[in-house]
Amino acid sequence: MNQLEIDNKIIETDKQGYLTDFTQWTESLAPIIAKSENIMLTDAHWEVVRFVREFYLEYKTSPAIRALVKAIGIKLGEEKGNSKYLYKLFPLGPAKQATKIAGLPKPAKCI
Repeated sequence: MNQLEIDNKIIETDKQGYLTDFTQWTESLAPIIAKSENIMLTDAHWEVVRFVREFYLEYKTSPAIRALVKAIGIKLGEEKGNSKYLYKLFPLGPAKQATKIAGLPKPAKCI
């Protein structure tokens, strides 16, 4: 197990940096995780991160890329609901990086 420290709290992560308990996530933790992914969070990133958390809370699963693209297209519009836009924000994989930054489990279909 690995760990992150924020506000004098130790947060456990797996070897890949995903939180082992998504309920420990706070918005102040997101920039720390994003930095480890070489991402500086912008409003556009936050929109996706918050969306992914809402998706997880509703469906009890982290979205794979196809589900993420489709759901974002429905909720946020076609210009944001496409792979090209999402890969600009999360170049190593929108589903993988957005869920990690959102403190969620790794999507099942991510390598």
